[in-house]
Amino acid sequence: MRADVNGLSWRKSSYSNGDGGDCVEVSDDVPGIIPVRDSKLAGVGPVLVFPAAAWTSFMHAVKSRD
Repeated sequence: MRADVNGLSWRKSSYSNGDGGDCVEVSDDVPGIIPVRDSKLAGVGPVLVFPAAAWTSFMHAVKSRD
């Protein structure tokens, strides 16, 4: 799946630390898909794109392990 991710608004994971460590960012700007990137590589690194339903299932699984 390909998507134009230029100009999207990104939000950092609430689990990311504040000192520049491991940071995952996601965008909610594109209906039906969830772009995900590493904030340390923002603008130069790859962006993974997931169907929204798959991302929702993933997040439910992650949250159930807390």
